[in-house]
Amino acid sequence: MCALFGFLDYGKRTPWRVLQKLVQALANASEVRGTHAAGIAYNRDDRLGIFKRPKPAHKLRFRIPEGTLAVMGHTRLTTQGDQKHNYNNHPFRGHAGIDFSLAHNGVLYNDELLRSQLQLPDTPIETDSYIAVQLIESQKELCFDSLRYAAEQVRGSFTFTVLDSANTLYIIKGDNPLHLIHFSTLGLYVYTSTKEIMNAAFRQLPVRFPQYEVIAVNEGELLRISADGTIERDRFTPNDDYTYFGRWYGSSLYNWEKTLPTSCSDDSDYLILIELCGYYGADPETIRYLRDMGYSYDEIEDMLVNPECYGAEFALAEL
Repeated sequence: MCALFGFLDYGKRTPWRVLQKLVQALANASEVRGTHAAGIAYNRDDRLGIFKRPKPAHKLRFRIPEGTLAVMGHTRLTTQGDQKHNYNNHPFRGHAGIDFSLAHNGVLYNDELLRSQLQLPDTPIETDSYIAVQLIESQKELCFDSLRYAAEQVRGSFTFTVLDSANTLYIIKGDNPLHLIHFSTLGLYVYTSTKEIMNAAFRQLPVRFPQYEVIAVNEGELLRISADGTIERDRFTPNDDYTYFGRWYGSSLYNWEKTLPTSCSDDSDYLILIELCGYYGADPETIRYLRDMGYSYDEIEDMLVNPECYGAEFALAEL
């Protein structure tokens, strides 16, 4: 489980100091979905910059250059690739006719297989998400076609965001959540992984923002928000196993479709716990049991991350 956040200021009417505070507030609020690392990508003088560290967002100072018009951010809960090696953290840098950066919320399980089958370059980056960068790069151009190609090749769960050095923001909306709003009077787009994170971020700000509209982004959509604020849409076709969670355990691939708890099927947050529970030695039925017993999302997440503190609960769940 990770979080995506950022903004695109095409109207250039929001003071830089307010945008500076907005970035930090978005990062801090997004920490609820990941505290192992945090980072942002931004442009300065048409050059793409990335700042990321293996620390929780609230322990970092996200300073953006004056005149920054777009920021793409990420907070990380590590699943693959040790966060202590900063190259494993998001955002990742790439080049496909133009410099770009990519961030991912979700888990991919066929990255090594794709790298082998498509003869993609070996890389020291261990994070599963980086395969999306390599797939886009293999197409030599950053466009809807290359993003569609990447989205249709990967297996697992995802929503990707991509920012290029021309301040164009792309969203590749898979099964993981994303909340996008538009302040038309300011000429400002802001996005987070969830509405709750968005609300928490704006409560931290000392200024009041005007009314906004929610921009719908549906599963299977590709969005391009240009530097002038124009939105263009396209689509990709999910793979057959796109909405189901799986993972390589040694040489075996486990598909969790049959064990997906029906009681969690309409709750994206609990689906994320289902997605990640195997990485922490739990199974979907454990998540279902704990939820039915009245444990909150945050409590269950804490149990997964700190099982030594909750031995009794997990023992009961396994009965």
